[in-house]
Amino acid sequence: MGKFEIIIYWSKEDEAFIAEVPELPGCMADGSTYQEALANAEVIVREWIETAREIGRTIPEPKGRLVFA
Repeated sequence: MGKFEIIIYWSKEDEAFIAEVPELPGCMADGSTYQEALANAEVIVREWIETAREIGRTIPEPKGRLVFA
């Protein structure tokens, strides 16, 4: 698994922590705790990469920390 940035935040609407992986389109997970959301995101990243390989999709190189202006 690459070293992709994971952004974790509390969603009042979902009543859960949301973990998004911005470099992998549609890759996100949730959890009732911060740690659970992170663990779930690690699983989803592995599954996203496995699926991308199976269907021949390009897997981006991790860019590290994203910078917002």
